[in-house]
Amino acid sequence: MDRRTEAATTRRSTGSKRAEPGAEPVLGERIQKVLAEAGLGSRRQIEAWIAEGRVAVNGRRAQLGDRIEGTERIVVNGRPVRLKRRSTRHAHLAYHKPAGEVTTRHDPERRPTVFERLPPAPRGRWISVGRLDFNTSGLLLLTTDGELAHRLMHPRYEITREYAVRLLGEPTRAQLETLLRGVQLEDGLAKFDTIDVRGGSGRNTWLHVTLKEGRNREVRRMFQAIGLTVSRLIRVRYGPIELGRIQRGRSRELTEEEVAALYAAVGMEPPNDEGRKRERAAVRRKASGRPAGSRRR
Repeated sequence: MDRRTEAATTRRSTGSKRAEPGAEPVLGERIQKVLAEAGLGSRRQIEAWIAEGRVAVNGRRAQLGDRIEGTERIVVNGRPVRLKRRSTRHAHLAYHKPAGEVTTRHDPERRPTVFERLPPAPRGRWISVGRLDFNTSGLLLLTTDGELAHRLMHPRYEITREYAVRLLGEPTRAQLETLLRGVQLEDGLAKFDTIDVRGGSGRNTWLHVTLKEGRNREVRRMFQAIGLTVSRLIRVRYGPIELGRIQRGRSRELTEEEVAALYAAVGMEPPNDEGRKRERAAVRRKASGRPAGSRRR
């Protein structure tokens, strides 16, 4: 093997990001994208695991930007991972999170988590699209497609979040204008794109607000910055998906049209496998507890 061939082979095996002129093209896809698409976590989570040394490929520590073809021996968090192509499609849920649940998989305080109420994922695991804090209720999207989850949360795609907000007291026009211009928080400037006052009774005022960020407790902190207290906060929309009439603590599978709209919002093509109807039926059976082949009467 001459030096040029040896160098090209080395670049493919070590997952270099760019092929040099005259060299063979780099094969495979970036490891964080492949693992995210396999449903192991969001791309952001997987990138953090790689940086922490928790991912290995063929016995060596993985690096960000490594490319793989899916035939390698991959270990994540000490466990082997099989990347053999599956016939099952990714699944997507809308969940109505009640106040009093956390959006983490394991809570040190042993509080109830949203994942305890979800049906089993048909592949990979459920990945939450962003989070809602302990006291906030409303729409939480979940998917087994880590790349989709990553894009839906990334500021680059400017996905609109809409919240129903109940305030203690009535805001002045000057306060609302301040929120539209922007208020300075400890992690930077924050502002609402729209504010719609819906009225109220007594000391309570309801508003609907929209913004394109998902910082921790951002809505509550914005009102707090101008001297107003949020007594109730409900997320009613995430991008093209609305909360609708889902009961608290219940979930539903997204429709084909909703799934297509989510992928389109972040510039991705929605999957279109032939087994989609069977997989939808499987998700519904798992959610309802009915065995395969059974029918409602």
